[in-house]
Amino acid sequence: GVALNNNIKQEWWKMFVTSREDMYGLDASILMNAKVWEASGHTATFFDPLVEDTKTGERFRADHLLKDGGVDVAGMTLAEMDTVIKEREIKSPQGNPLSPARQFNMMFETSVGAIAGPDSTVYLRPETAQGIFVNFKNILDSMSPKIPFGIAQIGKAFRNEIAPREWLFRVREFEQMEIEYFVRESEWSEQFEKLRLNMQKWHTHIGLSTENVREYEVPANDLAHYSKRTIDFEYNFPGKGFDELAGFAYRTDHDLKNHMEASGVSLEYIESDGNRFIPHVLEPSFGVGRAFTAILCEAYTEDEMNGEVRTYLKLPA
Repeated sequence: GVALNNNIKQEWWKMFVTSREDMYGLDASILMNAKVWEASGHTATFFDPLVEDTKTGERFRADHLLKDGGVDVAGMTLAEMDTVIKEREIKSPQGNPLSPARQFNMMFETSVGAIAGPDSTVYLRPETAQGIFVNFKNILDSMSPKIPFGIAQIGKAFRNEIAPREWLFRVREFEQMEIEYFVRESEWSEQFEKLRLNMQKWHTHIGLSTENVREYEVPANDLAHYSKRTIDFEYNFPGKGFDELAGFAYRTDHDLKNHMEASGVSLEYIESDGNRFIPHVLEPSFGVGRAFTAILCEAYTEDEMNGEVRTYLKLPA
């Protein structure tokens, strides 16, 4: 398993970084200052809807319980979730009543230094993207990249999931392979299409059949706070159906602009003619664990020899 996991990361790095001249690698910090997450919007918006079993005190994702009950939760407010839970008499998995839904921050908080206090608060990164944005100026100053260009990294992210479940699908610690690709605003659509096709090629490269991978255009009312357009690449997992395999978001200039305003440091790109602007960002994001799972599902093979069924993995070369 470890060998397969490492091979996935090596192949991804080879395809998206070392084989291209417009990509730069990075390994950013896992523990990051609270001000980073205030600037990015995570402190205020990175929440999941939480409900409790009123008898046992167990906690659950309200949206997951609703989905399990056949409810489309896209764009629903907490009040709307409460209404549907009450109308449909949705219970906890133990059959008990549920509390009203409330927001639950998903970031892991800790302290650095000898004295705990507000100034010592840091968070384990819930995504690898912000490490790229706060190092954007370092790449500009040291590498002088020509736009469009990307910054890529592979690393762990941590989320305080209310109810981890479904093997590698909902966990508190996971690994991401992620790119922030910086473009002119006028060119985002053209570059978006190029990267979308590259993501298709990646899924073919790791042996996933085209009939098992589909693209889902995320509706406007369900987009993340930073996104203007998002496509989810979904895989048809046996026994589960289509679920997210990778994501591709157009983050506009949201992140760089917010970090620039919060820090007071210019994150503008300066062209040779002196023109200055804040680049817009395209973000292809891949979960290592989900790619690992999809490859195993695709490679699982049964055939018959001498009247006996053989089971083996037919992994791509």
